[in-house]
Amino acid sequence: MNSIESIALAMVEKGKGILAADESNSTMTKRLDSVKIPSTEANRLNFREALFTSKKIKDFISGIILFDETIKQTSSSGKTISKMLSDQGIIPGIKVDKGVKPLALSNDEKITEGLDGLKERLIEYYKLGARFTKWRAVYDISNIYPSKISIVANAHALARYAAIVQETNMVPIVEPEVLMDGNHDIKKCYDVTTAVLNECFNQLTIHKVNLRGIVLKPNMILNGSESGKKNISNEVAEKTLDCIKRNVPKEVPGIAFLSGGQSELEATENLNSINKINDTKFAFTFSYGRALQQSALKTWAKNINDKTTVQAVFDARSEMNSLASIGKWKLDLEKKAA
Repeated sequence: MNSIESIALAMVEKGKGILAADESNSTMTKRLDSVKIPSTEANRLNFREALFTSKKIKDFISGIILFDETIKQTSSSGKTISKMLSDQGIIPGIKVDKGVKPLALSNDEKITEGLDGLKERLIEYYKLGARFTKWRAVYDISNIYPSKISIVANAHALARYAAIVQETNMVPIVEPEVLMDGNHDIKKCYDVTTAVLNECFNQLTIHKVNLRGIVLKPNMILNGSESGKKNISNEVAEKTLDCIKRNVPKEVPGIAFLSGGQSELEATENLNSINKINDTKFAFTFSYGRALQQSALKTWAKNINDKTTVQAVFDARSEMNSLASIGKWKLDLEKKAA
């Protein structure tokens, strides 16, 4: 087994998942504004470091996706953020895409940019301690979208990114996100996700990407957020599992779902339901941002110097998702954790 294959397996280790702490400064500013905390570099580091040094983080978190600013920062202990994580057995990762821009000749849709100069940036990030990367593509659902050009263009970019990442001896997280926004039903989400995954793996194969050395980060199969239809966890699990089984090659070691606008509880419950019926060799785990951090952020904002309380909130949320990743979460455990 080569090194990227072993790293990919470690990222989806049983009972552990990935913390997506790679919010850009503009996104982090929105999060901090929502809790009335100024978005300074010091405050952004303060919050993230509080989570990264929690008592139980190493028990539940296998890797953390960082933003460019964060991976270059030094912690209060004097260690770099990457060293602080790796010393705990947590794999440092890095977001490498440059965000979404209007897709040419289909301006209502988006294309993710960032391929120019990517290899040089990856070499720098590797020296800074990163061992995996993330690139997110987004797809809208409507009566006419996603278009064929959106599906192909984003899959092509994901595959080129993944190939360059593997060439620099890191693991690419491949994240094709079919957005929850819209009034579509769960069947439409299934059909679109199927088309997106098929083209992604078509392009990954064309670009000779080693599928044993990637982690897939897809959406769950859900009703659109404006559909007025409630997501039933068992149905979400059945349709998500079926979609993965039909469209993801068996070489892929694991799937780390994004939360995609779900609440903390919904994201945990749905992951648990998927694992309860998982009859595949895939590891199904989490790569959550808000669904791991939202309660912790609100707690931290009450007193940004009280690390102990915010860490306890974060550890509790992480433990709930750890249990969900092995199908052993129960609602009454939430009450005990709270």
